[in-house]
Amino acid sequence: MAIIEEKLEKLGLVLPEKLKAPSGMPLPFSPVRIIGNRAIISGHGPQNPDGTVQQGQGKVGNEISVGIAQSAARDTALSILASLKRELGDLDRITAWVKVFGMVNADPTFPAHPVVINGFSDLILELWGIEAGGHSRSAIGVASLPFGMYVEIEGEVLID
Repeated sequence: MAIIEEKLEKLGLVLPEKLKAPSGMPLPFSPVRIIGNRAIISGHGPQNPDGTVQQGQGKVGNEISVGIAQSAARDTALSILASLKRELGDLDRITAWVKVFGMVNADPTFPAHPVVINGFSDLILELWGIEAGGHSRSAIGVASLPFGMYVEIEGEVLID
C-alpha cells in the first residue's frame, strides 16, 4: 500500500466514492486536469463516503460553528484526495502541494475564514509533511456556495 494511503488508514480516514451530483445538476468539467507535471484541482466540497454531497443549511459564524466548518474543510480534503487518486492512480505521485484556495459560506461579519480552511491544510500537512505539504493559500468568505456547502476548495499540486 502507498505511503499516503497507509497514513490515511492509520488516521481512520476513508476516501469517498466518485462524486454523485444532485439530480438535474450536470457538471461538465473534470475534477482534476493534468498539464505536464501539474494537477489542477477544480473546486471541491465535502462529500459523504458514498460520494453524495454533504449539504448544509446556514452560514458559518452564525448558524454554523467554526468546528463544524473545519470538519467540512477536512472532509473536502478527502474529496480532493479521492479525485486525485482516481486521476493519478497513486497519491504518492504528488511531490508538492503548490496552491490552495478556500471559500467559506460565511456570515458577512465572520472574520475567521483562515481558521476554517485550516481543517484542510492541517490534514495535508499531516499526510505530506511541511516539505511537500506546505502550500500557499488564500481563504475568503462568500455569500453562497453550491448545494449549501460550508466550504469549497480548489488547488494545484506538482506530480511525478
